[in-house]
Amino acid sequence: MRRRFFLTTMLSTGAARAAAALDFPYGSSHIFAVYRKGELIGHHALRFRHEDGKQYVATSLDLAVKALGVTLFRYNYRCHEVWEGSTFLRLESEANDNGTKYAVKAEHSASAVAVDRLEPAASSPGGQESVQPATEVRDKLPAGILPSTHWNRLQVEQSALLNTQYGTISKIKVSVVGQEAVKTVTHTLTATRYDYTGDLRFSQWFDDRNRWVKASFPAPDGSIIDYILQE
Repeated sequence: MRRRFFLTTMLSTGAARAAAALDFPYGSSHIFAVYRKGELIGHHALRFRHEDGKQYVATSLDLAVKALGVTLFRYNYRCHEVWEGSTFLRLESEANDNGTKYAVKAEHSASAVAVDRLEPAASSPGGQESVQPATEVRDKLPAGILPSTHWNRLQVEQSALLNTQYGTISKIKVSVVGQEAVKTVTHTLTATRYDYTGDLRFSQWFDDRNRWVKASFPAPDGSIIDYILQE
Protein backbone atom coordinates (compact mmCIF):
# COMPACT_ATOMS: atom_id res chain seq x y z
CA MET A 1 0.00 0.00 0.00
CA ARG A 2 2.77 2.41 0.92
CA ARG A 3 4.62 1.62 -2.29
CA ARG A 4 1.46 2.17 -4.35
CA PHE A 5 0.87 5.52 -2.61
CA PHE A 6 4.50 6.53 -3.19
CA LEU A 7 4.34 5.66 -6.89
CA THR A 8 1.01 7.47 -7.32
CA THR A 9 2.40 10.57 -5.61
CA MET A 10 5.56 10.54 -7.70
CA LEU A 11 3.62 10.12 -10.93
CA SER A 12 1.14 12.89 -10.12
CA THR A 13 3.92 15.25 -9.08
CA GLY A 14 5.85 14.51 -12.25
CA ALA A 15 2.73 15.08 -14.34
CA ALA A 16 2.11 18.42 -12.63
CA ARG A 17 5.67 19.53 -13.33
CA ALA A 18 5.40 18.41 -16.95
CA ALA A 19 2.11 20.30 -17.32
CA ALA A 20 3.68 23.43 -15.84
CA ALA A 21 6.53 23.17 -18.35
CA LEU A 22 4.09 22.69 -21.24
CA ASP A 23 1.95 25.66 -20.11
CA PHE A 24 4.95 27.96 -20.28
CA PRO A 25 4.47 29.95 -23.51
CA TYR A 26 8.13 30.40 -24.52
CA GLY A 27 10.70 28.10 -26.06
CA SER A 28 14.37 28.13 -25.11
CA SER A 29 14.97 31.62 -26.52
CA HIS A 30 13.06 34.75 -27.53
CA ILE A 31 14.95 37.55 -29.30
CA PHE A 32 14.09 41.08 -30.41
CA ALA A 33 15.97 43.38 -32.74
CA VAL A 34 15.85 46.96 -31.43
CA TYR A 35 15.43 49.91 -33.82
CA ARG A 36 15.60 53.70 -33.51
CA LYS A 37 14.54 55.85 -36.46
CA GLY A 38 14.63 52.74 -38.64
CA GLU A 39 18.24 51.93 -37.67
CA LEU A 40 19.24 48.77 -35.85
CA ILE A 41 20.80 49.73 -32.50
CA GLY A 42 20.93 46.38 -30.69
CA HIS A 43 19.21 43.23 -29.45
CA HIS A 44 17.15 42.15 -26.45
CA ALA A 45 17.49 38.40 -25.86
CA LEU A 46 15.69 36.09 -23.43
CA ARG A 47 16.86 32.57 -22.61
CA PHE A 48 14.60 30.13 -20.75
CA ARG A 49 15.46 26.93 -18.90
CA HIS A 50 13.06 24.69 -16.97
CA GLU A 51 14.67 22.51 -14.31
CA ASP A 52 13.57 20.87 -11.03
CA GLY A 53 10.17 22.53 -11.14
CA LYS A 54 11.65 26.01 -11.55
CA GLN A 55 11.96 28.38 -14.48
CA TYR A 56 15.28 30.15 -15.05
CA VAL A 57 15.20 33.28 -17.19
CA ALA A 58 18.32 35.08 -18.46
CA THR A 59 17.97 38.48 -20.13
CA SER A 60 20.61 40.37 -22.09
CA LEU A 61 20.11 43.79 -23.65
CA ASP A 62 22.80 45.64 -25.59
CA LEU A 63 22.16 48.98 -27.32
CA ALA A 64 24.48 51.46 -29.02
CA VAL A 65 23.48 54.66 -30.80
CA LYS A 66 26.12 55.95 -33.22
CA ALA A 67 26.59 58.94 -35.50
CA LEU A 68 29.41 59.26 -38.03
CA GLY A 69 31.08 56.23 -36.51
CA VAL A 70 31.06 57.70 -32.99
CA THR A 71 29.09 56.00 -30.21
CA LEU A 72 26.82 58.61 -28.64
CA PHE A 73 25.02 56.31 -26.22
CA ARG A 74 25.55 52.78 -24.94
CA TYR A 75 23.39 50.61 -22.71
CA ASN A 76 24.10 47.09 -21.43
CA TYR A 77 21.87 45.06 -19.12
CA ARG A 78 21.95 41.53 -17.71
CA CYS A 79 19.36 39.87 -15.49
CA HIS A 80 18.92 36.35 -14.12
CA GLU A 81 15.56 35.37 -12.62
CA VAL A 82 14.23 32.25 -10.89
CA TRP A 83 10.51 31.45 -10.79
CA GLU A 84 8.39 28.60 -9.48
CA GLY A 85 5.20 28.60 -11.50
CA SER A 86 3.81 32.14 -11.20
CA THR A 87 5.80 32.79 -8.01
CA PHE A 88 8.86 35.02 -8.31
CA LEU A 89 11.73 33.67 -6.19
CA ARG A 90 14.83 35.79 -6.82
CA LEU A 91 16.87 37.76 -9.33
CA GLU A 92 20.22 39.43 -9.89
CA SER A 93 20.77 42.21 -12.41
CA GLU A 94 23.50 44.56 -13.59
CA ALA A 95 23.18 47.57 -15.89
CA ASN A 96 25.56 50.06 -17.45
CA ASP A 97 23.55 53.09 -18.56
CA ASN A 98 26.03 55.06 -20.66
CA GLY A 99 28.69 54.77 -17.94
CA THR A 100 26.40 54.83 -14.88
CA LYS A 101 26.41 51.40 -13.26
CA TYR A 102 23.60 49.72 -11.33
CA ALA A 103 23.31 46.37 -9.56
CA VAL A 104 20.27 44.73 -7.95
CA LYS A 105 19.68 41.54 -5.96
CA ALA A 106 16.15 40.61 -4.89
CA GLU A 107 14.82 37.58 -3.03
CA HIS A 108 11.24 36.68 -2.23
CA SER A 109 10.05 35.45 1.16
CA ALA A 110 6.61 34.91 2.65
CA SER A 111 6.49 38.42 4.10
CA ALA A 112 8.51 40.60 1.70
CA VAL A 113 10.90 40.89 -1.21
CA ALA A 114 14.32 41.82 0.16
CA VAL A 115 16.25 44.05 -2.26
CA ASP A 116 19.93 44.99 -2.19
CA ARG A 117 20.75 47.70 -4.72
CA LEU A 118 23.76 49.73 -5.74
CA GLU A 119 22.80 53.39 -5.96
CA PRO A 120 25.23 55.39 -8.12
CA ALA A 121 26.66 58.61 -6.74
CA ALA A 122 25.15 61.78 -8.16
CA SER A 123 27.20 63.62 -10.78
CA SER A 124 28.93 66.79 -9.69
CA PRO A 125 27.92 70.17 -11.21
CA GLY A 126 28.84 70.51 -14.88
CA GLY A 127 28.34 66.79 -15.51
CA GLN A 128 31.70 65.78 -14.04
CA GLU A 129 31.85 62.27 -12.63
CA SER A 130 31.52 62.21 -8.85
CA VAL A 131 34.45 61.02 -6.78
CA GLN A 132 32.02 59.70 -4.16
CA PRO A 133 31.50 55.93 -4.19
CA ALA A 134 28.19 54.31 -5.03
CA THR A 135 25.92 53.56 -2.06
CA GLU A 136 24.68 50.09 -1.12
CA VAL A 137 21.03 50.20 -0.06
CA ARG A 138 18.81 47.47 1.41
CA ASP A 139 15.02 47.69 1.15
CA LYS A 140 12.02 45.48 1.81
CA LEU A 141 9.25 45.61 -0.77
CA PRO A 142 5.78 44.01 -0.65
CA ALA A 143 5.85 40.23 -0.97
CA GLY A 144 3.53 40.18 -3.99
CA ILE A 145 5.54 42.56 -6.16
CA LEU A 146 6.74 41.30 -9.54
CA PRO A 147 9.88 42.35 -11.43
CA SER A 148 9.63 44.65 -14.44
CA THR A 149 11.18 42.16 -16.87
CA HIS A 150 8.88 42.43 -19.86
CA TRP A 151 8.34 38.78 -20.79
CA ASN A 152 5.80 38.03 -18.02
CA ARG A 153 2.21 38.93 -18.97
CA LEU A 154 1.18 38.97 -15.30
CA GLN A 155 2.82 42.38 -14.97
CA VAL A 156 -0.02 44.05 -16.91
CA GLU A 157 -2.31 43.25 -13.96
CA GLN A 158 -0.10 45.11 -11.47
CA SER A 159 -0.11 48.71 -10.19
CA ALA A 160 3.55 48.60 -9.12
CA LEU A 161 6.63 46.66 -10.23
CA LEU A 162 10.14 46.08 -8.94
CA ASN A 163 12.31 48.08 -11.32
CA THR A 164 15.10 45.64 -12.12
CA GLN A 165 17.57 48.33 -13.15
CA TYR A 166 17.22 50.57 -10.11
CA GLY A 167 15.91 48.15 -7.47
CA THR A 168 13.10 50.53 -6.55
CA ILE A 169 9.31 50.48 -6.92
CA SER A 170 7.89 51.77 -10.20
CA LYS A 171 4.23 52.73 -9.90
CA ILE A 172 2.28 52.12 -13.08
CA LYS A 173 -1.16 52.24 -14.64
CA VAL A 174 -1.77 49.79 -17.46
CA SER A 175 -4.52 50.37 -20.01
CA VAL A 176 -5.77 47.76 -22.48
CA VAL A 177 -5.83 49.30 -25.94
CA GLY A 178 -7.08 46.24 -27.81
CA GLN A 179 -5.95 43.78 -30.46
CA GLU A 180 -3.62 44.89 -33.23
CA ALA A 181 -1.61 43.31 -36.03
CA VAL A 182 2.06 42.87 -35.10
CA LYS A 183 4.74 42.22 -37.70
CA THR A 184 7.65 39.97 -36.83
CA VAL A 185 10.58 39.26 -39.14
CA THR A 186 8.74 36.47 -40.95
CA HIS A 187 4.99 36.94 -40.45
CA THR A 188 2.13 38.97 -38.97
CA LEU A 189 0.25 37.92 -35.85
CA THR A 190 -2.57 39.32 -33.72
CA ALA A 191 -1.68 40.61 -30.24
CA THR A 192 -3.20 42.70 -27.46
CA ARG A 193 -1.66 46.10 -26.85
CA TYR A 194 -1.12 47.48 -23.34
CA ASP A 195 -0.08 51.07 -22.65
CA TYR A 196 1.86 51.86 -19.47
CA THR A 197 1.84 55.26 -17.78
CA GLY A 198 3.27 56.46 -14.48
CA ASP A 199 6.89 55.74 -13.58
CA LEU A 200 7.21 53.52 -16.67
CA ARG A 201 5.95 54.75 -20.05
CA PHE A 202 5.82 52.34 -22.97
CA SER A 203 3.55 50.13 -25.05
CA GLN A 204 3.74 46.36 -25.03
CA TRP A 205 1.99 43.62 -27.01
CA PHE A 206 1.21 40.02 -25.94
CA ASP A 207 -0.13 37.38 -28.31
CA ASP A 208 -2.86 34.82 -27.57
CA ARG A 209 -0.22 32.47 -26.11
CA ASN A 210 0.74 35.16 -23.57
CA ARG A 211 4.09 35.77 -25.24
CA TRP A 212 5.62 39.22 -25.35
CA VAL A 213 5.86 39.98 -29.09
CA LYS A 214 6.47 43.73 -29.42
CA ALA A 215 7.40 46.89 -27.49
CA SER A 216 7.63 50.58 -28.29
CA PHE A 217 8.69 53.52 -26.13
CA PRO A 218 10.12 57.04 -26.40
CA ALA A 219 13.85 57.60 -25.90
CA PRO A 220 15.02 60.59 -23.81
CA ASP A 221 15.55 62.60 -27.01
CA GLY A 222 11.97 61.98 -28.14
CA SER A 223 12.80 59.38 -30.80
CA ILE A 224 10.84 56.11 -30.74
CA ILE A 225 12.44 52.77 -29.89
CA ASP A 226 10.79 49.75 -31.53
CA TYR A 227 11.25 46.05 -30.73
CA ILE A 228 10.80 43.59 -33.63
CA LEU A 229 10.50 39.91 -32.76
CA GLN A 230 13.00 37.73 -34.60
CA GLU A 231 10.76 34.87 -35.69
